[in-house]
Amino acid sequence: MAEVLVKDGSWTFDGRTLRIVPARERSVHKLRQALGELAVPLEAIAGISYEPARKGGRLRLRLREGADPFTQAAGGRIPDAADPYRLSIDASRTGAAQYFTDEVRNALVIEQVPGGPSDRYLMQGPGVPLTASGGDGTATFDGETIRLEWNWMADEEKRSLGARQIALRDLLGVEWTPSASLENGNVRFRVRGAVSKVEPKHDPNCLQLWGFDKEVRTVSILLAAIVARLPHPAEPQVVEEAPPPPPGEPEPGESDVLLRRLRELGELHRDGVLTEEEFAQAKQSLLRRL
Repeated sequence: MAEVLVKDGSWTFDGRTLRIVPARERSVHKLRQALGELAVPLEAIAGISYEPARKGGRLRLRLREGADPFTQAAGGRIPDAADPYRLSIDASRTGAAQYFTDEVRNALVIEQVPGGPSDRYLMQGPGVPLTASGGDGTATFDGETIRLEWNWMADEEKRSLGARQIALRDLLGVEWTPSASLENGNVRFRVRGAVSKVEPKHDPNCLQLWGFDKEVRTVSILLAAIVARLPHPAEPQVVEEAPPPPPGEPEPGESDVLLRRLRELGELHRDGVLTEEEFAQAKQSLLRRL
């Protein structure tokens, strides 16, 4: 058993699993604390390094591509201090960190763990239910359905449509665009059959982000839970193409999209998702665009 216990947290390795436990200190990034204890199987590890510094150093774990749903969802969009696979080493524990590194590397060689991409997730995603708040609404995921609810900052068109429910089976993927400078970011849920070329502020499948630290924390964990339950990227992707229109009929245009939206509103009204007043307001908003 190899172990490194420092102010930043603890890493232990028993030859098969590397366990990561972040400390509860205020200096530890809240995203790491929110993720909690992580169990990394040896087969998910691509490498480990100890990076010395003037006072102590840091351990850094590198996972195989496609092995971890959180890494897949975050995609380099989180700050270095929030990286759950990094551990700051106190000056008095540099020897233990170097020994720990050697033990993990030796196990990788002995077990002949490949360093290339994994064709399946080797780690579990975060538990559910989870909620993430953005600039114009809130996204909730219970393991089967994503629910988007809009606040007073949302575009009128979004609010008129009411809450949005997306079944996981209808989700093709998620796209996370972080905030940059004065530009808002967004999370777009790519839904089967939905119109894709819509501005985020108008897209009922898109949650806008302002770039706050709490947003990054909650969004990254929520997306990791969703990604873990979607088909792995290495699986063959089935591309669904819309059937061509019958001969003599024009290509679907904006009017066709609006008419489809009206039918969707009618279904939401019949299912009780929209009240009579909400349905009337949403219907009028769409009809004005015909």
